[in-house]
Amino acid sequence: MSQAENYSAQRVTVDGIEVVQLADAAHKTQVSIIPSIGNMAYEMKVNGVNLFWWPYQSLAEFKAKPGFAGNPFLGPWANRLDQDAFYANGRKYTLNPELGNIRRDPFQHPIHGFLSYVPWQATSVGSDTDSAWVSSKLEFWKHPDWMAQFPFAHNLVMTYRLHDGTLEVKLIIENFATEPMPLSIGFHPYFTVPDAPRDRWTVHVAAREHVRLSDQLIPTGQTDPVGLPDPYSLDGGQLDDVFSTLQRVANGLATFWVRGAKQRVSVVYGPNYAVAVVYAPKGKNFICFEPMTAITNAMNLAHRGLYASLPYVPAGGRWEESFWIRPEGF
Repeated sequence: MSQAENYSAQRVTVDGIEVVQLADAAHKTQVSIIPSIGNMAYEMKVNGVNLFWWPYQSLAEFKAKPGFAGNPFLGPWANRLDQDAFYANGRKYTLNPELGNIRRDPFQHPIHGFLSYVPWQATSVGSDTDSAWVSSKLEFWKHPDWMAQFPFAHNLVMTYRLHDGTLEVKLIIENFATEPMPLSIGFHPYFTVPDAPRDRWTVHVAAREHVRLSDQLIPTGQTDPVGLPDPYSLDGGQLDDVFSTLQRVANGLATFWVRGAKQRVSVVYGPNYAVAVVYAPKGKNFICFEPMTAITNAMNLAHRGLYASLPYVPAGGRWEESFWIRPEGF
């Protein structure tokens, strides 16, 4: 097989929904993405085994009642806000619940923004001798109900690229606003290693600091050293934790992983993903390694002087970063 024959990318229709499929024949890997529903990757099959947790029987079922699974994007804020408002550039911005696009956690905090299931436009689908890819665009600034909640005009471009058995998820944000745009976004991918029961999974957390949370899962502004064994066993254990000061190698990358019997999924964070939320609730056959630009409630904590690391995209500027999903033993 030549390299030109190895990689492929195609648009197909499943349950009446357009899906982009990326394939790496040499590594027996196929990735399926739905641009029209959150630009979500819902399958990364290696030898026919899906490493994304996907509890739906069909795409039609998912479209009818979408929920968190696969690889959801979280924006324009990730995780929780502690009130129906956020601060940026010293100014308070109040959310409007009457617009109907705010989801809430059990404590009624706004959570995960409102972009996880919105339609993106696939602008480039292709393959060459090195990879297969799909790039999609979301023009945030064109949506009045979104701008009413988060009045920073911007575009997002997300590219899934399959190379050498590894999936890169690259995000570019272009800030068209005349003020710096606070960047508290991330992804919430769900993974599974089905060759072992969940209680036999072990986890590597590549972080030095554990962020203290209130009983409503809001950071207090304090941190502690990570006290988990390495690796951490999920036998009788669970995680719903925020980690910072990631352990990075010389090129700035940080690698988290979950391992079953032989299967392992590694999630590699680029340098601009400074925070990791790790979520592995009891009784569920998934774990989430969530690349984040900032901690939960970062915009409001930064305003109070309790968080010094909130990034901004400069006025007229651009931000980009990637994370990678690397399967082994499938």
